[in-house]
Amino acid sequence: MLMTGHRLLDVANEHGFAVPAFNISDWAMSQGIFEICEEMNAPLIIAIHPDELKHTGIDFMASVIQRAHKSPLPVTIHFDHGTTYEQILWAIQAGFTSIMIDGSMLPFEENIALTKKSAQACHAVGLSVEGELGTIGKTDGEAEDGAQTIIYTDPDDAVHFVAETGVDSLAVAIGTSHGIYPSWMKPELKLDLLKEIKGKVAVAPLVLHGGSGNPDDEIAESVTLGINKINISSDIKVAYHEKMREILQDKGLREPNSIQPPCIAAMKETARHKIELFQTDGKASLYR
Repeated sequence: MLMTGHRLLDVANEHGFAVPAFNISDWAMSQGIFEICEEMNAPLIIAIHPDELKHTGIDFMASVIQRAHKSPLPVTIHFDHGTTYEQILWAIQAGFTSIMIDGSMLPFEENIALTKKSAQACHAVGLSVEGELGTIGKTDGEAEDGAQTIIYTDPDDAVHFVAETGVDSLAVAIGTSHGIYPSWMKPELKLDLLKEIKGKVAVAPLVLHGGSGNPDDEIAESVTLGINKINISSDIKVAYHEKMREILQDKGLREPNSIQPPCIAAMKETARHKIELFQTDGKASLYR
């Protein structure tokens, strides 16, 4: 049930839940994410960042697309954080069914121009587009790019941005950061701001980037207030590789089929928690 992000998120917006966008960067991880979502009958977004695609290679896309076609779930394959028009054209050709153009670091009018141009190209071939307004923070060197200072999304600017660009969904800045929060940094979402944005841009599904590490109660409340897609990258990768470090203490192990299954199982438990937190479990039935 491979579909566009527009089709996937419109249902989430209508029924008040959020779809997890799990960033994956190898085949074992993608298999584990498909498996846990199928076990929980949860719609799924496989998100792949340009840096992740450099690691996997473009041929990886064919395998993910084929796996999505075989799944009974509604699945979107999402190009995460494209920053240039040329990248967007490349992502269209690569087979993504949802594309994000991130002009959030540009001046407002330049962000509108780039996002509008990208949306026009994607809509011409039936694909959906996510834009971003405001800036997401960055907590460490392993995280995706972000701003040193968070610029919160202005609700009135959001209305203008959606109308001018024609985006199908909007990533908003309400206090999250990419990466894992250090012990001294307290993550905090501006939920009143989210409520105001949703009240003014109700037609467009809203997206939360940097969803790893935030308190569960805040994330749950953000879903209640109108977030329909939450990007999860660091949390599942930490679970996967912490288990791998533990397994590799046994110096006698060398085969991937001995090492990777426990790592996938640990990652799946983290993903299970997110799916339940976002109220996504069982929601695949809404698409049939």
